[in-house]
Amino acid sequence: MSGGITLLLILLLIFLLPLMFMDVMFVALGKLGIDPALAPLIIFVMLLGSFINIPIVRKPIIKPVLRYPPNIWWLERYWPNLQQLTTERIIAINVGGFVIPMLLVLYEITLIWGQQPGLLLPMAAAVLLNILLCYLLAQPVPQVGVTLPVFIPGIVAALSALLLAPDMAAPVAFCAGVLGPVVGADLLNLKLVSKTQVGMASIGGAGTFDGIVISGLLAVLLS
Repeated sequence: MSGGITLLLILLLIFLLPLMFMDVMFVALGKLGIDPALAPLIIFVMLLGSFINIPIVRKPIIKPVLRYPPNIWWLERYWPNLQQLTTERIIAINVGGFVIPMLLVLYEITLIWGQQPGLLLPMAAAVLLNILLCYLLAQPVPQVGVTLPVFIPGIVAALSALLLAPDMAAPVAFCAGVLGPVVGADLLNLKLVSKTQVGMASIGGAGTFDGIVISGLLAVLLS
């Protein structure tokens, strides 16, 4: 009986988590001054776009591979031949984890510029602080990408925004919460990842999608 109740609670939690996440996104977008009519579209495109990567750089990689002749009279021990295996390294941008958040950042910067241009300097300080933090916390993982703690960048972005720009803490926190992971985790580690990873290295994808989106939203909610 207790096992059935536990399973039911787990299924209920799995069902409710996406709804709770969407509700959080609605609240955060509202605090950023986004039209409520546009919020569902932004959320849908962001979630759908997390599965879409747009290649921007393609580089062929040639690897030497030893190939052996058929095992006849043990000849493979003495006459292996060297062949070339061609693979491809791709640098891409993730729609949900990079394109949409960056468009929102540009909108928020324009909003700050129009309403309180004097806050652009404090905003830049908050952004630089979070970039440095994310650079220190980011962990490039071969064949995976860049991983980043989910909650710390958002908390730091919110605290720095409340301290440096309390009058417009929400947009400043969002900009710091997004640009920190994008620049500090992805762009500053892109050269290292592109050297060690064969396949696709996605800016805003892999482990940093959570870091970018959740950091930005968490920063807004805490500010």
